[in-house]
Amino acid sequence: MKADNPHLTLFELNQLVRELIETEMPHEYWVEAEVSELREVGGHCYMDLIQKDIYNNTPVAKSSARCWRSSWNGIKARFLRVAHKMPGPGMKMLLKVSAQFHENYGFSWIVSDIDPTFTLGDMAAKRQQILRQLEAEGIIYYNKELVLPLFTQRIAVISSATAAGYGDFCNHLDENEHGYVFYTELFEAAMQGEGVEQSIIAAINRIEDQAAHFDCIVITRGGGATSDLSGFDALDLARKVANCSLPVITAIGHDRDESVLDIISNTRLKTPTAAAAFFIDRLREVEIRIDDAHQRILRAVDQTVSKEKLRLNHLALRIPSLFAIVKTRQNAKIDTLFMRAVNACNRTTTNKRHRIEQLAQTIPPAVLRKVSQEKHRLEMLASKVSNLDPQLLLDRGYSITTFEGKAVKDPTLLPVDAIIETRLKSGRLTSKVINVDNQS
Repeated sequence: MKADNPHLTLFELNQLVRELIETEMPHEYWVEAEVSELREVGGHCYMDLIQKDIYNNTPVAKSSARCWRSSWNGIKARFLRVAHKMPGPGMKMLLKVSAQFHENYGFSWIVSDIDPTFTLGDMAAKRQQILRQLEAEGIIYYNKELVLPLFTQRIAVISSATAAGYGDFCNHLDENEHGYVFYTELFEAAMQGEGVEQSIIAAINRIEDQAAHFDCIVITRGGGATSDLSGFDALDLARKVANCSLPVITAIGHDRDESVLDIISNTRLKTPTAAAAFFIDRLREVEIRIDDAHQRILRAVDQTVSKEKLRLNHLALRIPSLFAIVKTRQNAKIDTLFMRAVNACNRTTTNKRHRIEQLAQTIPPAVLRKVSQEKHRLEMLASKVSNLDPQLLLDRGYSITTFEGKAVKDPTLLPVDAIIETRLKSGRLTSKVINVDNQS
C-alpha cells in the first residue's frame, strides 16, 4: 500500500490474507466433517464439506476442500481397502487438511490424508441406528419368523439381468444332479449406484402384487464391487424387506460384508451359487424325509397286517363256538319277542272289540236324537220361509215393481224411458217411465 494512496486493491488485500493464513496457520489439522458433494476432475478430487446441527440437522458450517491427484490416488485406494467402499456424498470423514488461500481462487482446505477407520465406524453406527429403529418399530424379526415352504421351488429373483451372479444362480438350479425342477422369474433392479434402494423396493412391490405365485424372494447381485453394498444399508429398504409377506433370501456379499439387509432377511447366504445350493439341499432333505416316512409307513403297515392276521386266525378258531352261543341266545330272544308281540296283539284286539261293542250300543240312540232335532229345525225354518213368501203380500193387494230383474225401491234411480215390470196377485204389467219425480 502506497503512502499517498490509503486504499488497497483486491489483489493486495488477498495477498495480505494469504500471508496471514500462511503465518498464523502453518500446520495441518485433523477435522471431522460430512461430505455433501464429491467430484473427480482430471484425477483431482473436489469436495464440499458441511457440518450440521445435531438437533435440527441445519447446516452450521460449510467449506470447500481439494485433494490433488498426487495424494488422492493413494488415499482412495487405502479408503476402499479398509472401508470396503469408495468415498462419497453423505459420509462422515476425518480429513487431514491445511489452509490455503490463493489471490485468484480464494480459500480452500487442502486434503493430504483421510482416516478410513473413522468413516468405517460411522457406517457401522448408521447400520446400528437402522437396526435400533427397526427394533423400536417391532419389525426387525418379522421376515425371519416366516417359514419357507417344504417344497420351495417357485422363486422370484431380484437382480440385474446381466449380472453374472444371476446366471450362476439359474444355471446351478437347472443343472442340479437330482433333477429337481425350479421355476424362477427375474424382477430386474439396479444392484449398484444411488438407485439401488428404490429400484429394489419397486421390484418387491411388483412381486407382492402376485405373491401367491411364489414361495420366496432371492435378492442377489454377485460380481459387484464391495463398495456398492451401501445401497443395502437403507432404512426404507430394510422396512420393506422386514414387512414382506414372502421369505427373503439375500446373496449379495461375502462373510466380511454383512449389510442391514443380510441381518433382517429370512436367510442370509454368501453367494448366488450358495443360494442355489441352499434350495437344492433343502429339497434333497425333504426328499430324504419323505423316503424315511415312506419306509416307516411300510414297516408299520407290515406290522399291522401281521398282527391283524394273527387276530383273525384266532377269531376264526373261536367263530363256530361263538356262533352257536350267539345263535342260541338270539333264538331265545326271538321267541321271547314273538310271544310278547302275540300277547300285545291279543290285548289290542280285545280292547278294540270291546270299544266297538260300546260304540254299537251308543250310536243308534244318538242318531235318532240327532235326526229328531234336525227334523224339528227344518219345520221351524219352513214356517219362517212361508211367512216371508212374497205371494202373501200380493194376495193382500200389494204389488212388486222390478227393473232389469231387481226390485225398485227408489224411483229416482230409474232412467227416463226405462221399461219396468209390476207384479200383481193375478198378473204382471209392463210400463215405461215417462217422468221421475222425487217428492220426498
